[in-house]
Amino acid sequence: MSVALGSVSRVKQHLSLPEARRIALAAQGFTRPQPASVGARQLNGAIARMGVLQIDSVNVFSRSHYVPLFSRLGAYETADLDRLVLRHGAGGKPRSTGAYIEYLAHEATFLPVADWPLWRFRMDAMRAKYGAPGGWYAENAATVEWVRAELAARGPLRPAEIESDAHRGARGPWWDWDVVKRALEMMWRFGEVAIAGRRGFERRYALAEQVVPSSVLDQTLSREDSIRELVRRAARASGVATASDLADYYRLRDRNAVLSSISDLVDSGELAPVTVAGWAKPAWVHRDAALPRRVDAATILTPFDPVVWFRERAERLFDFDYRIEIYTPAAKRRFGYYSLPVLVDDRIVGRVDLKADRAASTLRVQSAWWEADVAPSAAERVARALREAAAWQGLERISISSWGDATDDLAFVMADAARHERVLDAPADPEPEAA
Repeated sequence: MSVALGSVSRVKQHLSLPEARRIALAAQGFTRPQPASVGARQLNGAIARMGVLQIDSVNVFSRSHYVPLFSRLGAYETADLDRLVLRHGAGGKPRSTGAYIEYLAHEATFLPVADWPLWRFRMDAMRAKYGAPGGWYAENAATVEWVRAELAARGPLRPAEIESDAHRGARGPWWDWDVVKRALEMMWRFGEVAIAGRRGFERRYALAEQVVPSSVLDQTLSREDSIRELVRRAARASGVATASDLADYYRLRDRNAVLSSISDLVDSGELAPVTVAGWAKPAWVHRDAALPRRVDAATILTPFDPVVWFRERAERLFDFDYRIEIYTPAAKRRFGYYSLPVLVDDRIVGRVDLKADRAASTLRVQSAWWEADVAPSAAERVARALREAAAWQGLERISISSWGDATDDLAFVMADAARHERVLDAPADPEPEAA
């Protein structure tokens, strides 16, 4: 049961913190019943509510872009998502079913291909910053032109295919691979190059016109209109938010432009000002936001889920202080290599460092920790979430380490789980996302 805020926002000008949490989680889809089966329609719907799907290469449990959909929809076939976001057309033709493309909408993200014109202002800003005369891009114009000619002649290419020619010198002079790679990445940031899909996790690069339909590529939007639309989408996806929250959702650095957009959206009736208990900064609620009476959820989140990816917002909403410890030496980690927040109802109750040991068909809980003031019943709920995560990953068993103040509680309610000692050996350093 929920109340649409559009009908009550004129009188509900102050929200408690639990109300704000429930509004935020509802906006992200956590109050929707999980479907009996998950297909393209459900995946598209969940992505539409989030707006973007952040990409990250770390695969110790599951690549990050798979997890937000599991968190909202339950178990699904990741191959179904691959077919939506990773396919590309043959021979350099636009994707026949390619509804998604990659760009820097937050960090590297999957986003609707129809949104390509929305990001022209960012592409232009990238070119102004990195493509100016005297800079690296201008100084390496010959490399850039060679890469452009390769893509024009051969269509979408994996980096290894371009690398092969670069070193063989079959189509020009010998190029240093690091220089070629940098040229590709800059051209992508400038909007000259698009990602035509991935093979495994390896990108295929193509000229933008080989991937983005001309009807989309030819559209133009002003910077002002683009930022206003992105603030609108961020507000809808957030439910209730401060200006900083709205700016971070799509990494909008121009605070004045964000504030101007908020003012326009208030004037149009799409946003209403509201205060939230404990928040020092002004906030706004979207007219489509809903206030559920309760949230019934028990799941894991990736650190790159929109619910927690802006750490300042996660602290304000959930009193949850999170830092990624991948690059922290193993012996100095506080919580683990790649801890995943655990959501139970409208609270983040803890974090678990998970590893999918596929050779042993085991989900290894490398550490588990409670947040403050967690109800004893949380262990059963978290145990259920772990079992669902293991089943989703096709893992038959669960093993729980001895590291963390939640491990004994979880082991007690999971009598069938094995135990193991803390492992200090770190996984290999994560590969760069763009690799």
